[in-house]
Amino acid sequence: MRYREQVRDEVKEHAWAQVATSGASALSLNAIAKQMGISGPALYRYFRNRDELITELVLDAYRDLAATARAAATPKDPRARLTAVAAAMRAWALEAPHRYLLIYGTPVPGYAAPPEATEAARDLMSVLLDGFTALPDGSPSTLNSHLDRHRAWSPDETAAAAALRRALVFWTRLHGVVSLEVAGHFTGMGFDPQLLFAAEVAAAIDA
Repeated sequence: MRYREQVRDEVKEHAWAQVATSGASALSLNAIAKQMGISGPALYRYFRNRDELITELVLDAYRDLAATARAAATPKDPRARLTAVAAAMRAWALEAPHRYLLIYGTPVPGYAAPPEATEAARDLMSVLLDGFTALPDGSPSTLNSHLDRHRAWSPDETAAAAALRRALVFWTRLHGVVSLEVAGHFTGMGFDPQLLFAAEVAAAIDA
């Protein structure tokens, strides 16, 4: 069993290298087998097909990002906690853009993520929900203004729904900036992406 896990881990290391250089759509089990000095059929004893290998990579990426977010969620003040989580997620994405793009970039043609991927994504979202659940709502007029803007797409009136709405706004704005930065769209524009990100995070916490 230990040997099997070692081989699977080695396969995934080669797979990540392929994803980093050529993208997930170019992932090839036969190429990995050749790099490892084994036959294609031998490799298929560890991963049945390309999609199973991609799923393992997707789950690993989500789990690693969720663990990174949870490790950063240490400040007691919820605003400071959310700010720290956002910074940790950005750093994670910039350190290994291919991991980020696998789960938040262009879908891999012909690949459909299994339910386990959704569960892994929910684990990450729960970190944000914890922060927004603990975050003071501010003045009633401010909170009502926030809720009015979001009732059209999420009409539930409960406090939990309000926290979810705020977490989703935070999540989409955070990933909007990070996705553009990871893809290189800020290059040559003459501003500091980190400062833009910090401003968006601060605004999204209040959104």
